[in-house]
Amino acid sequence: MKEFFGFGGYTREAEGFLSWQHLLFVGSLLTAMVLIAIVLGKQNRLKSNEEKNKVLIWVAILIDSIEIFKIVLLYIRSQSTESILYNLPLFLCSIQLIAIPIAAFSKGRIKEAALDFVCIFGILGAIFGTIGAGQNYSVYPVLSFDNVVSGITHSLSGFASLYILFAKMASMKKKNIFITFSILIGFCIAAYVANVIIDYNYMFLMAGDGTPYDIVYNLVNGNKILYPAFVVGLFLVYIVAFYSVFYLFAKKNKKLG
Repeated sequence: MKEFFGFGGYTREAEGFLSWQHLLFVGSLLTAMVLIAIVLGKQNRLKSNEEKNKVLIWVAILIDSIEIFKIVLLYIRSQSTESILYNLPLFLCSIQLIAIPIAAFSKGRIKEAALDFVCIFGILGAIFGTIGAGQNYSVYPVLSFDNVVSGITHSLSGFASLYILFAKMASMKKKNIFITFSILIGFCIAAYVANVIIDYNYMFLMAGDGTPYDIVYNLVNGNKILYPAFVVGLFLVYIVAFYSVFYLFAKKNKKLG
């Protein structure tokens, strides 16, 4: 247990990014994520909004409880306030720690926008935070507290995204696109300011850190203005692309129905 939680540092060597151990572990998580989301989503599709929402309430409680436990343990392990400063909910994936509870507990247009936001970015965060998490799996053993907790929370985000889709909770109203943009831009600004103040890399706005963002970083030769602008631009393009694909499928299903 001491080795799993990393007290005193991990003595095991990291198996490595994209090693078979890494891919087997995250593949198992993602498979479970997809299957459970499909089953629960289809089971609840015709139920009332209140019944559908119960699943999101449990996800919100679970994901935030795990994250709080992680922060507390990391502080105990390091005895340093840096463990708190470097674990603020300012990564793209971490936004779900706030967005999912808002989607679960709010009402009206705010709920609609939050549901859409979770739906749009949950699955993206799940993929980037598991398969694409080179910054974790290159450093920590696969079956370690750091990677297991990260894998579970990212998978919960992906589950929420897919569940919202299969349970037909996403509205994707065009009037809410501006709110989705605003949420993302607000977090990006907060993350960039935090990066400058504490010299960190929230939202990967300063560097790729072994993730697929390295491709963008190398394309602009690490330019401190172009790189973060490019990353934020990709986020916005992704939002537009997601809405477009959603409307395309909705239109086809309407014709078939």
